[in-house]
Amino acid sequence: MISIYKSTNEANPKLLPLDSIEPGCWINMVAPSEQEILFVSKKTNVPVEFLKSALDEEESSRIDIEDNNILMILDIPFTEMEENSLTYDTYPLAIIHTEKEIITICLKNSKLLNDFVDANIRSFYTFKRSRFILQVLYRVSSYFLVCLRQIDKKSWMIQKQLHKSMSNKVLMQLLSLQNSLVYFSTSLKSNEITLEKMIKLEIMQKYEEDKELLEDVIIENKQAIEMTNMYTHILSATMDASANVISNNLNLVMKLLATVTIVISIPNIFSGIFGMNVKGLPLSELPPGPGFLIVMSLILTTTIISVIYLNKKNMF
Repeated sequence: MISIYKSTNEANPKLLPLDSIEPGCWINMVAPSEQEILFVSKKTNVPVEFLKSALDEEESSRIDIEDNNILMILDIPFTEMEENSLTYDTYPLAIIHTEKEIITICLKNSKLLNDFVDANIRSFYTFKRSRFILQVLYRVSSYFLVCLRQIDKKSWMIQKQLHKSMSNKVLMQLLSLQNSLVYFSTSLKSNEITLEKMIKLEIMQKYEEDKELLEDVIIENKQAIEMTNMYTHILSATMDASANVISNNLNLVMKLLATVTIVISIPNIFSGIFGMNVKGLPLSELPPGPGFLIVMSLILTTTIISVIYLNKKNMF
């Protein structure tokens, strides 16, 4: 899908949709087809390889320059629903700076870019291409921070559930959040390298405001990295604690079963001995009634003594 937009004059800025590509416009491509890629490449003189770069989910963050076209690829956060639970992942976003246009390509429709379409970004103009790139980068870092705060809140909710139940579902939710933080950490560190390289680009050196904005973007990205590392350590500690609790609960159950087995085996021992069909057993000369009572008394007394002893040893 291709959407083309262009800002009006700075006095009364509005973002207008266009039917054709014009100088100063913004071309937003979401999961474009082969025909759409060839069409944009022909109209803007951008290499096809640049336009296809963001269509690979495993594409890493980088900067590439060919002729007058500058390709920037960054990983951006996405939220998805999986088994009635919110999960987090990252996908590459390509931003291409040409002589006359700005092009963005992504595999999925991003809320990040929709903020620009819905006019939620102040001082946004499609013809200010370098400023537009920096505004996108700032939104990327901001969205990472928003997702990280959501992950933190969700992890606290899951930890409260762990106090009540150690179900597999709850543990899998915690593992899913831990995996999301791993994806975020990898993407943010890759973005950091790309942002450091952007400082050396001439298009970022023209205006002092752009330099300051780029510095703010780098600071936001570093803050996101620190938050990711902190939440990763917290979740790792929670997973380790959960594993220890599960192991401890299993040990308690096994200890209780062993204790019950010992107590139950006492009557079996007496009944096995006095139930043997041989001569010379103790109490064998007594009548059945008194002999039975004596044996039962021995069983009961031995069982009670065993229970008291095991209880002192904290076996119950």
